[in-house]
Amino acid sequence: MPRRELLTAAQREALLAFPDEEENLLQHYVLSVRDLAAARQHRGDHNRLGFAVQLCYLRYPGRVLAENETPPAAVLGMVAAQLQVQSALWDEYAQRDETRREHLIELQHLYGFQPFTSRKYREIAQGLIPLADRTHQAMVLARCVIEQLRSEQVIIPPLTVIERLCAEAITRAERRLYRKLTRGLDESHRTALDNVLGSRLNTKQSTLAWLRQAPGAANPRNIVEHIERLKAIRSVALPQEFARNVHQNHLLRLAREGAQTPTNDFRDLANERRYATLVAVLLETSATITDEILELNDRLLGSLFAKAKRQFESSFQDAGRAINNKVRLYAKIGQALIDAKTSQSDPFLAIESIVPWERFIETVAEAEQLAQSEDFDYLGFLGDSYPQLRRYLPTLLETFDFKATPAAQDVLDAVSALRQWNRDGRRNVPDSAPRAFVRRSGRS
Repeated sequence: MPRRELLTAAQREALLAFPDEEENLLQHYVLSVRDLAAARQHRGDHNRLGFAVQLCYLRYPGRVLAENETPPAAVLGMVAAQLQVQSALWDEYAQRDETRREHLIELQHLYGFQPFTSRKYREIAQGLIPLADRTHQAMVLARCVIEQLRSEQVIIPPLTVIERLCAEAITRAERRLYRKLTRGLDESHRTALDNVLGSRLNTKQSTLAWLRQAPGAANPRNIVEHIERLKAIRSVALPQEFARNVHQNHLLRLAREGAQTPTNDFRDLANERRYATLVAVLLETSATITDEILELNDRLLGSLFAKAKRQFESSFQDAGRAINNKVRLYAKIGQALIDAKTSQSDPFLAIESIVPWERFIETVAEAEQLAQSEDFDYLGFLGDSYPQLRRYLPTLLETFDFKATPAAQDVLDAVSALRQWNRDGRRNVPDSAPRAFVRRSGRS
């Protein structure tokens, strides 16, 4: 069976890369007095250079010098300058592999570097559990392992070992995730989850595919259908603590995997993995559908408000000439009344001198029709949208439990009142309710 590869070639190279900036070179490769003294105890400049370079390798990046490996020029030059030897002597040192191994053993003894053992492997694997339960990113896990080995002065093994260690941590974390998401399922839950994979009544479409459908345009029909999807998920009655028992990153990742899995392929999964994936899919889909329902409602209300505003502006523009005529007429009548008051004459005759009395009565009725509400805004035109809102708002209000800060308690009270009025109709509408609302709430 081929080895499971988690890291790309670029990621492997980055994990144990040498620094290339002067600041980082100074941080890792400046030798202390003790280091220089230990290197100078060896015979020959080439051996002193090789000993010091191996010490730098063990400190950072934390691995041993490989056979026939040539150190980076920046590292080699910096170490050679501190020892006051020529960096070209490296070729002479590299010819003797036995000397290199002897120096490695000496460095472990002098500085306390430890080999990577099977015991350390198990210890690291155990320590990775909390991180693996938060993320399955192999690069994050590998960096954590390498940083721990460096801090403990444990020689970093080949990256294939690190990669295998991370792969095992991820596999165990997946199994723990499956157990957490299925631990509270009873037989009714499992049956309901299996039914999600089956076809909907009188259709060839699976329930899972139906739940995944996009909401579509913002209209009452699509909102009601999306609410039905949410109710279908709620009917499975998954325990609420499932979403809190696992890290959100893992839940989202498993839900995305499930979303990309064809319905028929679910049946080929092992039971625990299948049910866990379906739980993650339904939990995430429930949250997504909830957001989409509220967004559809916002979009629809926004369009209705925009329509009412256009109607208001259009009606005011259409009535502009008639309003102007009425204003001019009443300006004349007003001036005639002022003159009548000044001259102590009959005010009614003053009005009739401008317009016949019967026509004056007609103009008053026309003015009442032209007049807007006292607020002089477009909200009055929203009443025309009542039939659309009535098609879905009662269902929406019954579907969700609304919560808010104390400052918004009036809004919550209004929602409660609307729910009660929708349930009972006009019978229990309080006398204090606005007439327009009472009139419209009586419709069905």
